[in-house]
Amino acid sequence: MIRLDIFSDPICPWCYIGKAGLDAALEARADHPFAVEWHPFMLNPDMPAGGMDRAAYLEAKFGSKEDAVKRMLTIQQAAEAAGVPIDFAAQTRLPSTLDAHRLIHWAGLEGRQNAVVAALFRAYFVDGADIGEPEVLTGIAGAAGLDAAMIARLLESDGDVEEIRARDADIRARGLSGVPAFIIDGQHVLHGAQPRDVWLQVIDQMAGRA
Repeated sequence: MIRLDIFSDPICPWCYIGKAGLDAALEARADHPFAVEWHPFMLNPDMPAGGMDRAAYLEAKFGSKEDAVKRMLTIQQAAEAAGVPIDFAAQTRLPSTLDAHRLIHWAGLEGRQNAVVAALFRAYFVDGADIGEPEVLTGIAGAAGLDAAMIARLLESDGDVEEIRARDADIRARGLSGVPAFIIDGQHVLHGAQPRDVWLQVIDQMAGRA
C-alpha cells in the first residue's frame, strides 16, 4: 500500500469538494494502492472555542458582504460541477475545528477516519450543524461506530489538544499554507481540490497502467 496523507479542515469547502473527487476515483479503481490518513490543518487556529457568526467572519475576511457573496458563489458553482451538495444558507456559525480534529484523530485509532471525515463535511455543509458542539461530535462518533460515551468524556477533557495544535503548527512550519493538500508516498504533493480524472491518472501511474 502507498500512504496518502491528506491535510484538511472540516469547514474548508475546497477540502469537501476535493474529497468528492478523490472518493470518485477510489471507487472507480477499487484496486487502488492508497492507505489514506487524515491530518489536522486549522483554517482558523485562533478561533474562540465557541466559534463566531459566520456572516460577520466572511465579511471581515473578504472585505465586504458583496465580495464574500462572490467567493461563496464561486464555491457553490464548483460544488455543483462536482456533484457535491452545499447549503450555505444553513450555516450560521463558523466553529472552532479543534475538537473536530481531535475526533478525526481518535477515529484514526479505530480505523474509522474516512467515515468521520465524511460525516463532519456532511454535517457542516449540508445540515448546517455546528461541528464545534460536543453533542454534534458525539453523535457523529456514535454513527461512525465509535464509543459515543467515551468520545463525550474525551471532549470534556483536554486530551490531545496540544498534539493537534503541535501537528497543525508543524505542517505550517514545513511550508503548508492552505488546504486541501495531498502527500503521496511522503514525497509527491498535490494541492487543491483535484477532480476525479486527475486522481485516476495518479492511481494509474502508481499502478503502472499509464
